[in-house]
Amino acid sequence: MTRFQDKVAIVTGGASGIGLAISQRLASEGARVVVVGRTEKQLTEGAELVKKAGAPAVWASVCDVAVEAQVEATVQGTLERFGRLDVIVNNAGLMLFKPLEQYSGEEWLRVLSVDLLGSFYFIKQGFLHMKPGSCIVNVSSIHAVETSPLVAPYAAAKAGVNSLTRSAALEGKPKGIRVNVVMPGAIDTPMLWDNPNVKSGVETIDKADVGRPEDVAATVAYLASDDAAFVQGAEVRVDGGRLDRL
Repeated sequence: MTRFQDKVAIVTGGASGIGLAISQRLASEGARVVVVGRTEKQLTEGAELVKKAGAPAVWASVCDVAVEAQVEATVQGTLERFGRLDVIVNNAGLMLFKPLEQYSGEEWLRVLSVDLLGSFYFIKQGFLHMKPGSCIVNVSSIHAVETSPLVAPYAAAKAGVNSLTRSAALEGKPKGIRVNVVMPGAIDTPMLWDNPNVKSGVETIDKADVGRPEDVAATVAYLASDDAAFVQGAEVRVDGGRLDRL
């Protein structure tokens, strides 16, 4: 399939885990991909994998999504290099683990700045520069609706991402820009298995409930494609039905 031939996509957190799978999937369908991340070494390695997946062109952009000026610079750099921007996937995320009463305000702001404001900054730039027919896909989490102990800022941020998606979908429709959100469940990435709640047994994971990064990537690719031209403001769970049993 070449659903993204001649199109340009930005994927935040695009060099590892779910983000890398999304970058590779869009690349395999013809997209020129801007891989966004904070670590240059990881970005370089990720960009090579995205090229191997079939991307006609890849740009690795070092960017902290929590800093609006860096987000603006990434979007401007994309437009300068490729002349257009068709897809934004807001996937970058940060998760901390503490009892609620042990969090500091600074830690809350750190998580919210990455997980919620980072999405806002890219949506803002998308609304300023994207043409009708473009789309934005936010990556949230089932923690937005059902959560576990010790991750209060993350769960709140992801609930915020879902709400932000609804608002952006309403305001994006007159601009011809679609905005939707994907809510992954337990996905086979280091972020899952390094989770202290999983390691300690506070959160039990049945292996039958663990999906692959490629499962999320396929859903994102659908929402980002013209196949989803009439999908706007949707919240799509990719969790193997796990949420129904929590």
